[in-house]
Amino acid sequence: MPSVKLKAINKSFGQRQVLQHIDMDVGDGEFVVVVGPSGCGKSTLLRIVAGLESPTSGELWFDDRLVTQVPAHARNIGMVFQNYALYPHMTVFDNLAFGMAARKTAPSEIKHRIDEVAQLLEIEPLLHIRPGALSGGQRQRVAVGRALVRSPFAFLMDEPLSNLDALLRERMRVELRRLHDRMRIPTLYVTHDQTEAMTMADRMVVMRNGRILQLGRPEELYHRPSTVFVAQFLGSPPMNLVSVKVLPDKRVALAGKDPQGIPIPARIREQIGGRNVVWLGFRPERVVPQTHGAVEGLDFTATVHTVETLGARYHVHGTWGESPITWVTTEREGLTGSIKMKLTVPWDRVHWFDAATEERMVSPDRESIPVQVGGTL
Repeated sequence: MPSVKLKAINKSFGQRQVLQHIDMDVGDGEFVVVVGPSGCGKSTLLRIVAGLESPTSGELWFDDRLVTQVPAHARNIGMVFQNYALYPHMTVFDNLAFGMAARKTAPSEIKHRIDEVAQLLEIEPLLHIRPGALSGGQRQRVAVGRALVRSPFAFLMDEPLSNLDALLRERMRVELRRLHDRMRIPTLYVTHDQTEAMTMADRMVVMRNGRILQLGRPEELYHRPSTVFVAQFLGSPPMNLVSVKVLPDKRVALAGKDPQGIPIPARIREQIGGRNVVWLGFRPERVVPQTHGAVEGLDFTATVHTVETLGARYHVHGTWGESPITWVTTEREGLTGSIKMKLTVPWDRVHWFDAATEERMVSPDRESIPVQVGGTL
C-alpha cells in the first residue's frame, strides 16, 4: 500500500499554473526521486507534501488518512533542506533536541533518541559542537539527524547535497541511500542532478513545466524514455538525436545528404507508419566501430572533431552529416581530428520518436521492460 499518495494535484500562483494534474505515490519504505530542470515544479510538489503550500485542487493521502488540509506541524514529516537550516547559536545536541523539546517530550526520551540517531549517523563526537565548526558533510548528517529523531512518517529532501563538493556529494549519496535501506522510511527526494536520481532512486519521476513526463525505475527511464526531453535529460553524455526523413520505400535518410537512405527493419517501418520526418536516437555508449566486426544495425559514417579524455574512456564528438553526435570508447588510437569513421548502432539499441509530438514510437527491447508514463506503477 502506498504511504504517500498524490491524486490530481494542481497548484497555481495567480495566473501561473505550477503543477498540473500530478498523480503519484511513494510506497512503504520506498525511495522516490523527483528530477527535472529548474522551475519545473518539483520543489513546489515537495512543499505541498510537507504542508508548507496548499494545492489549488486535488488530494493528498498519508496511508488511509486525507491530509490535504492538515497543517504542517501535524503531518509528522522529517524534512531536510538544501541549506540544512541549523540554528548557528545552538550545539548539535540542542539542534537535534529542539523539535522534541518544543513538543514537550520528556528529557530522558530526548536523550535516548539523540543517542540512537547520533550513533546511527556517527556524529556522537559532534554533539557539543556548534554548526559553524562543522564541515559540509557533517552539517548534512546533523540535518538528517534532526529529521530522524522525530521518528517521521516520511522523509522529504530538497536538494540536500547541492552545496557539497563533487567528491563529498558522491560519498553522501551512498551514505543517504544506505541509511534509507536500514530505516526503510518512505522518502521523497527532489534534485536537478540526474546522477543523484539514477543512483539513489527506487523509482524516478521526471518533470517538466509542472507535469510528470515519465515515472518508473531508473533503468526503465534510461533505456525506454517516453519523450525526446526524457531521452536527453538522462544520460551523460545525453542521447544522440538525429532528424531523418522517411523515404517512400520506408528507408530513412538525412535531409539532402543521403539519397539512397538506410534500410530499416520491418517492425520499425510498421510503427513509423505514414510519418515523413522522425527523430532517430541512440545512446553514445551503444555506438560500435565497424572495425570491431559485423554488427547488424544502423550503419553510418561520422566525422571526428574533438576527443575528451576521461581516464578509462573517451568521449568522441563529431558529426553525422550536419548533425552533431557523441560516442564513447575505451580506445584512443586513431582518433584524430577530421578523420571519418564507420560506425554501427545495433537495431535493438535505436530509439524512434515522432517529430511532431516528440513522443516515443519505437524503443529497444520494447517488450522486455514495462514503462508507466505520466502516472503510478
